Amino acid sequence: MGLPAISLERLRGGQEPLSDYQGKVLLVVNVASRCGFTSQYSGLESLYRKYKDRGLVVMGFPCNQFGGQEPGSSADIASFCESQFQVSFPMFQKCEVNGPGTHPFFEFLKGSAPGVLGTEGIKWNFTKFLVDRTGQVRKRYGSVDAPDKLQADIESLLKT
Repeated sequence: MGLPAISLERLRGGQEPLSDYQGKVLLVVNVASRCGFTSQYSGLESLYRKYKDRGLVVMGFPCNQFGGQEPGSSADIASFCESQFQVSFPMFQKCEVNGPGTHPFFEFLKGSAPGVLGTEGIKWNFTKFLVDRTGQVRKRYGSVDAPDKLQADIESLLKT
């Protein structure tokens, strides 16, 4: 099936086609700056730094749909991520992950890897999707799944 033919808008501006990431292992996360799970930025950045040379790309998508925990502007979010967590992985524009305004990338991710009991809706911030090099969504993780617990799954996909 592969990745959908859509463009993504980076947090600091500029469009890039999702196809630029074909052949990479992707860890896609809906993030928020004022969430109880915000400290996961550190773990996500650690994974990115550890595996980026082997083909992993962590992709952060700020979302304000859960408790209003990402209220800031793009500049506010970028500044926070860089100053508090030294985030260097790609960050994209704030988007919706549920409802009628769902970003097309999240429609693809949710449809490919439903959650508990087959529901597609994302339950909270820091839900994670692991996508293999062919664009197939291999696994969905909940907010409570710490980034370091994903290493074995990431390593197995980086070998292929």
